[in-house]
Amino acid sequence: MTSQVRQSFHQECEAAINRQIYLELYASYVYLSMGYYFDRDNKSLPNFAKFFREQSKEEREHAEKLMSLQNQRGGRIYLQDIKKPDRDEWGSGLEALEFVSSPIWRV
Repeated sequence: MTSQVRQSFHQECEAAINRQIYLELYASYVYLSMGYYFDRDNKSLPNFAKFFREQSKEEREHAEKLMSLQNQRGGRIYLQDIKKPDRDEWGSGLEALEFVSSPIWRV
């Protein structure tokens, strides 16, 4: 059913916003994985852990803002299963930072 609020809001825009919501939530999930990886007893890098958990929160907030926009415009939010991060071990802090700085991460 189409929303009465929906005016000049193309389906392509709605789909693109839903895709971006997915990407923001996926990024949040990866950062969360990193945050708790660096908080483990055998890693104990609390500043890296804090940094990556803050990044996770920021990405989730981006997704929430996009969801609010979607609702305001009369679009529909279609959430998908969030893919598991490609790895569970992030190596050193430098390796993790290099991963999130790499072009492949910016998909």
